[in-house]
Amino acid sequence: MPRRSLTAPHGVDATNSAVAGPHGRVPVRTYAPADGCAARSPRRPVVWLHGGGFYSGGLDQPETHEVALALARAGFEVTTVDYRLVPLGGRDRAERAGAPVPSSAGAGRQLRREVRFPIPLDDAMAVVDWVSARSDDGVVLGGASAGACLAAAAAYRYERAGASPLRGLFLAYGTFHAELPERSPELMSRLRGSRRYVHTPWLIGAMNLNYAGSADVLSLPDAFPGGHDLTGLPPSLVVDADRDAMRASGSLFARELAAAGVDTEYRVLPGSTHAFLNRRRDPAFTRGVDLIAEWMRGLG
Repeated sequence: MPRRSLTAPHGVDATNSAVAGPHGRVPVRTYAPADGCAARSPRRPVVWLHGGGFYSGGLDQPETHEVALALARAGFEVTTVDYRLVPLGGRDRAERAGAPVPSSAGAGRQLRREVRFPIPLDDAMAVVDWVSARSDDGVVLGGASAGACLAAAAAYRYERAGASPLRGLFLAYGTFHAELPERSPELMSRLRGSRRYVHTPWLIGAMNLNYAGSADVLSLPDAFPGGHDLTGLPPSLVVDADRDAMRASGSLFARELAAAGVDTEYRVLPGSTHAFLNRRRDPAFTRGVDLIAEWMRGLG
């Protein structure tokens, strides 16, 4: 596929390219420590999936670009993925299923009325396959929010296929269950601002149904792997935001991973709020990236 080098901050080389997938070309951007950079050393490549409710985001949002830059400066090659985005809508299908969806449109690339599960997941896995074909030691897959759900679902699919290229999985403030699990009184007491009213069970359920496209898909383990058998998934790091209703899903998913025998580390960043990796100046951004880098260095 054609490749185009970009101007990137000192110490990092970035290249735009595209990967052939089952639904067409998937734009990607690969970040790597520049030749001669002190941080450069042989490490497993990383594939990183942004969040955005399955309907927004892209290669240039901070949660994609800034995270990849930071990890590349830490010595890792990172490929970010412009997976296809679902449109906000599908009102006819959602209403037939008894769960309306939000009506406002979100920004994003490749909005198509026909894009629903499993198209974004297929795009992500096509990129993992492309990266793993160039690696002798597998791939580490990570994602944030909706991207964390896609990453976990990809890990589930690979394991059930019996030949997973994944050697590690890191998941930041993700949603993993078709319905938001019960939020504890302690968690509810930690919520502040608009997120208290935006990340409600009803709205998270509507977002998930909008991605799934139908109520039947919600129960599929490669749509929302939470609550299903997670045996055999790779070593996993789950990082949650402290003041985040979606921590109800992340904490439960971490417990489900551990119960399935997966080597799991679970961390909550004190005082942080949802999408801290999308805010470069948030102190939790640096803490989160450092935690992820340290965990990846410790993978066997």
